[in-house]
Amino acid sequence: MTPKLPIAAITDEYSPDLALAAPPMAATGMTGAELRVVFGKNIMDLSADDMARARDILTAHNLEVISIASPILKCVLPGGPDIDTRFQHDIFNSKHTFDDQPRLLDRAFDIAEYFGARIIRVFSYWRTVDPDKCFGAVLEALAGMAEKAAARGRIIGIENEHACNLATAAEVSRALAAVDHPALQLVWDPANAFVSGENPYPYGYSLLPKNRIAHVHLKDCHMEGPKAIWGPLGTRSVDWKGQVAALMADGYRGYLSLETHWPGPGGDKMLGSTICGWNLRGLASA
Repeated sequence: MTPKLPIAAITDEYSPDLALAAPPMAATGMTGAELRVVFGKNIMDLSADDMARARDILTAHNLEVISIASPILKCVLPGGPDIDTRFQHDIFNSKHTFDDQPRLLDRAFDIAEYFGARIIRVFSYWRTVDPDKCFGAVLEALAGMAEKAAARGRIIGIENEHACNLATAAEVSRALAAVDHPALQLVWDPANAFVSGENPYPYGYSLLPKNRIAHVHLKDCHMEGPKAIWGPLGTRSVDWKGQVAALMADGYRGYLSLETHWPGPGGDKMLGSTICGWNLRGLASA
């Protein structure tokens, strides 16, 4: 069962302690790591000593940092419509505001350069009751970040996030068409599109510019009313076999990266991520 595409995970899905997360990731055959919460801190808040320790752990387990999973633009857009309160705001130990965003971007570039990460993941402000009214501001922010990323040799990866203004394939494809910049690419998350009410595959995927997909997040759920119930990868409502096969057929060669979300059996998140990690390896090997 050798993966045809490289596999990775957001490390804190296993444990906020990187020293505990790295061994089961490596044992599953993962070669990539996304950094979001490390040693219990948001990635943006790591000290120099924290970063050095993290790099040593990752190197020891042959894990390449592929993305800085930043909280950039997970904040309220000033002057925008009211926030859509249906969605949970996952902040992962980050409490930054709109005014913090320029500093956060500079910090993200520095962290990415330190770890050798190509992608800086960003969002599109907390979702409002009228996302279209935020579209211009989102485009302005993305275009500015892409220009800066190009100068720093990095890529801005806009993730479709159900709690933000670009949630579906339809919404994020429209933004990518409007900001046609090589340093702005997509972090495609089919499960987020599903939670937003879109059929992510085959419908949502059919809308995406395939040459702009830089990275893919994998998690799985079913819906009970408006609530997402997360479960083992490949066992719920997203057609992951079809989606992964289509990515391969369309020439995608990037990472498939686990973002478990499932609390795991009996609330054991480490076990849950380990199970999902092996499911991911199977999907990547089909």
